[in-house]
Order: sequence, then C-alpha cells, then structure tokens
Amino acid sequence: MCCSEKEIGISDSHEGIMDITEDVANGTDLKDIYEIDDIVFEVDNKSLTNRPDLWGHYGIAREFAALAGRELKPLDVADLSVYDNLEKVDLKIEDTLCQRYSSIKFGGISKHVSPVNMRIRLYYCGMRALNFLADLTNYLMLEMGQPMHAFDSRKVEKIRIKRFDKPFTFTTLDGVEREIDENTLMICNGDTPVAIAGIMGGLDSEIVEDTSTLTLESATFDAASIRKSTVRLAHRTDASMRYEKCLDPEMTAVAVARFVKLLTDIDSEAKVVSAFTDEYVFKYDDVTLTFDKAFVNKYTGIQIDNDTIVKTLKSLGFGVELDGDVFTVDIPSWRATKDVTIKADIIEEITRIYGYDNFDVHTAEAPLYPVRADREKTDEDRIKDILVKRYSMHELHSYVWAYYDEYKALGIEVEDNVELINATNPNIKTIRKSIIPTQLCQVKYNTSYASDFAVFEVGRVVEGIGADGLCNERKKLAVTMYSKTKDTEQLYFELRDILAVIADDIKHEPLKFEKAEATHSYQHPKNLNKIYCGGKLIGEIGVVNSAVAKKIDKKANIVYAEIDVADFATIDNAGIAYAEPSKFPEIEIDLSFVSPAYAPISEAIEKTGCNLIKNVSVVDTYTDENGKAITIRIVFSHPERTLTKEEVLKVVDVIVEDLDKKSIKLRNGVSL
Repeated sequence: MCCSEKEIGISDSHEGIMDITEDVANGTDLKDIYEIDDIVFEVDNKSLTNRPDLWGHYGIAREFAALAGRELKPLDVADLSVYDNLEKVDLKIEDTLCQRYSSIKFGGISKHVSPVNMRIRLYYCGMRALNFLADLTNYLMLEMGQPMHAFDSRKVEKIRIKRFDKPFTFTTLDGVEREIDENTLMICNGDTPVAIAGIMGGLDSEIVEDTSTLTLESATFDAASIRKSTVRLAHRTDASMRYEKCLDPEMTAVAVARFVKLLTDIDSEAKVVSAFTDEYVFKYDDVTLTFDKAFVNKYTGIQIDNDTIVKTLKSLGFGVELDGDVFTVDIPSWRATKDVTIKADIIEEITRIYGYDNFDVHTAEAPLYPVRADREKTDEDRIKDILVKRYSMHELHSYVWAYYDEYKALGIEVEDNVELINATNPNIKTIRKSIIPTQLCQVKYNTSYASDFAVFEVGRVVEGIGADGLCNERKKLAVTMYSKTKDTEQLYFELRDILAVIADDIKHEPLKFEKAEATHSYQHPKNLNKIYCGGKLIGEIGVVNSAVAKKIDKKANIVYAEIDVADFATIDNAGIAYAEPSKFPEIEIDLSFVSPAYAPISEAIEKTGCNLIKNVSVVDTYTDENGKAITIRIVFSHPERTLTKEEVLKVVDVIVEDLDKKSIKLRNGVSL
C-alpha cells in the first residue's frame, strides 16, 4: 500500500507518498524500519508544575528508574574539552537577568532534513518538524528540559545579552511584530536584537535552507523576568514555560555536549569550529540537609530502614552520607533551584518512592489533654446565640475600614480614626474606631426592605496608636435597632432589656447605666449612657442623633449599643444564689414622675438601701415638648411576714423626697 506520512500517523504531511530511502526488502514491516510503536505513560500534571527537572523526558526517566529500582542510563554526550584550543565565541552577558549563557559554533553543516525517527518522536510529542537544526534543539528540549536556540552564524557574530533603554518593535520567528519595552531581556548581535531571551528568536537570524554554519545558544534566565515578559507580550512558548520554572543552570553545558554528540553523529560533515564558551554569572547556593533516623520515623509514622532511605535518595540523584543514624544529604542542582529546600522535602521524596500504599493503616495515637475554653470566644458565641435565637437579629460581617464617602453622606466624622499610610483607595484612608457608623451605613441600605429590624456584629476596631507604635485593636459587639412603628423610648428600653438579658445569662450580673457626654456626631447629646457590669465600664447605649437619623430615614427611630467583648469577658461570673419565694403577699406600688430630662430614679431607689424591694420595672413612658413622664412599678416583699402599708409608704416617701430635690416631681400621688 502507498501511504503518506499523515496516513501512517507519523506527521501531518499529506503532500505525497512517503519516500523510504533505507535499503530494505519488499514486504518488511514498517515498524521494523522506523520507531512507530509508541508507549504512553500518563503522569498527573500536579507532578510537573513545580518540578523543572520533569519538563524533559530524562527527568521523568529518572523518576521511573527510582520507582522500578532500575539504573538510569547516563546521557551520551561529547567531550567539550577537546575543542579548548579553538577560538571562543564572542560572548558577553551585560545584564544579571541572564544567569548563564553557553555557546559553541559549528560549520560544514550539510543536512537540513531531520531523520525520520526524530521527526516521528517530535510529532508524537506534539511538535511540528521544521528543519534539522531547529528540530534538534526542540528534540533536546523535550529530552532534557533545557531550551536551546540555533542562530545562523552569518547573522550572529557578537553575542550580547542586555536590555534596552527605549521601547522598540521586534519581529519574531512567527512573523509577528512585537513591542519590546525596557524590561525585556534581549539576545543581540552587538547592538542589534536577534531574539527575545527565553521566549522566541528573531526572524532575521533564523535557520534557512542554505545555512551551513551555526551558533548554538544554551542558557538560563531569571524565571520571574521571563514570566513577566511573556505576560507583557501575551506570548507564551514551550521554551518560556520551562524557563519560568527556575531551570538548573548546570544543565546548559550538558545540553551543549549532547547537541554536539547528536549533530556530529547525524551529520558526518558537521564540525565544531569554536571552543565551548561559557559565561556563568549566577550560581544557586549548594543545599545540604542533615537529619537523623528519628526525624524520618516521626514524620513518616513508620519504620524505614537506613539502607532503603539511602538507596531511595541516591536513585533520585541525591548525594547521601550516613554516619550512624545521621544522614547528610546533598541536593542535586536540578532540585535545588526552588524545589527541595527543607528537611520535610526529603521526607516527601522518601515516602513517595517507598509507596504510600505500603504504609500500614491504623488509628492515629496521640495523647489528649484538656483544653481550657477561651472565655472571650465562649462569651462571644453565647452573645450571638442570644441575639439570633431569642431576638431574631441579623448578624453582619464588615471590613475594618472607615468608608469616607459613606460616613460623610451621613454626617459622621472620620478624622479621629487611625489613618492609613499610603492608602491605595481614597475612600478607605482610615480604620474605624467604632462599628456603629459602619452599621448605620448598612441600616441605610436596608430601610426599604423592612419597617423594623435589628442587626449586630462582633468585629474589630482600632481605638488608636499605643506608646509602642502598635495599633490598639479591640473586639466590639455592636447592636443597632431600627423601627418605623416604635417610638424612641420603647426602642431604647427594648435594647436595654436585651443587654440586661445577655449580662444576666452569661455573667449573672445586673447592668448599671450612667449618663454620658456625646463625643461623636452620631451620638444623641442627651440620650447617651455608659454601661457598667460587675463594676466595670464595658460600653455605651444611646439614641442616634436626629441629624444623622434623618439622613437614614426621616420616619424611623434608631438606637444602638456597643460593648467591648474583651472587657466583658474579664468579668467573673457571679454565683447564682437561690432565694426561696416569700409565702406572704407582695405589695406593688406604681409611681409616676415628671422630669424635664434624664431621671435618675434607679439611683434614688438604691440609695434607700431597703432590702424589702424585690423588683423594679418600667411600666410606661411618655415624652412631649414639656418634658418626660415615666411610670415605674416597685414590688415589696418580706420573707417572714406580711408587710404593712405604713412600712412601704415610708420607703416610698424617701424615694419621692430624694427625687423632688432633683426637680423630678411625683404625679397623681401613690397608686397601690
């Protein structure tokens, strides 16, 4: 049968019948002439990504040899020292982004078409055959993982590796004009660019049909520089992908020696016409790691004998010296660029070759020690449970930034916050010192979705810079309640009762409130109180200033509270004392007071020191332009007898008299 190379499956050429030049008998199986049969090993891509040595078949062969316990055949290379008497290539590295540049020249090249077997292998690896010299560089790149480039010596005489001060246009081998900036490393013939370093050669210096002299490039470049250049140029090649992986500079000379061997074997007329020329400006540090057998046992969890460890590491190219149970391991150059750097990396090498399937499966054994619960975290979780499960509040999560535009839209200042140095966004130049402004911004975004809702957040704030220059960071609980159906007093006392429940459930302590002065624009100048628990100041509760509230919603009332979670956590839990209920009837008295402003009624009640008072609660409040009216209910009880009206009224008179001195008047007498 007469077939083209495409029909046989060894190339894309369909120009005509394949010409078999070998002298073989008719009827000979084509597989006996050419290496058509192929073996495919499937290797997971994750194995290759960070392993520059596995971007060539020889590196994969090393892994297979180690896994199979076979010896790795050495590369068949030429002895470059025999050419030392020849003139060197005119070569100079002018930029440290080029780590090493090796070169050699050839003359008398007569072959321009690659051997069939080479073209078959290239095709099976997904590469198109071009010409013999270009194919040979690609072949060695696939074999060794070291990219190479062949220049026509007639067009490249003085090799210089450098960057240019000004941008210019350069035409690459694919015929595309590319804009080269001052950060792109170039290979030059003197001052004339002939290739983009590590990416692609230039059109003017490519190998052509009559090329008989060759200047070979085998180099390594800074990986980050190559990556940045490929991104800028939007042009990624097989060579650049390998250079991005931090190639081993030691491989450049080996690749040249391998190229010399193959070229002179295939083309008998080709001759080396220069000495091997090598500029080596950057060398990776040698890496040596020392560890003992106990380290291996600890990290693997199994017992691996010393001989197995030594054999495994040596099969992968590591140098190993064993002194008793102490291993000294020299990392091979092809693994030392960025791969194997710490002792744990050695454990990975040992275990993957040993085989994870060979590990005994058993339940992990480890001592368990009681862990003391973190009080702050425990309190935080309990607070969240109470607010969500009992009061159906919505939890928020926000960033720590103080958003300038949003704050200013509500009339909230940002100037007293901690300022960021070199802020990248003018809207987030400061860090918040309170969560409340952030919540008010969020409330504004949600006013159209519900007439009543409550939100909370436990988050970080920065209250200032300490004497040590570090931020004073605190964790705060912020709660904001919004309502179009409840008046301010009702909303305020509802929030106050919620906080009281939190304090009672978690710390078994009552809350106390004390008048506070407003220091921020969102705080109401009159309706602001400090919150105390266990004798410690833990936060504040208040009504949102009407000027700010109107910018959020003119028809709604908004109250808020903020508590320092860390301070709250430091309060010791009070004991829960059981008191048997009195068998005798209680006496309830309702008192209505009229006050022009804040009424310190609770202080007046506490001042009496009366142990007959069992409970005090707010029954009703009313506020108009003339002042404020509040009705409270006081419950009296005695554990051993029935109280008389005279005993109770005596205490009430003391309370009324004390409040009267503060212009807080009793209205409508005492109601029993």
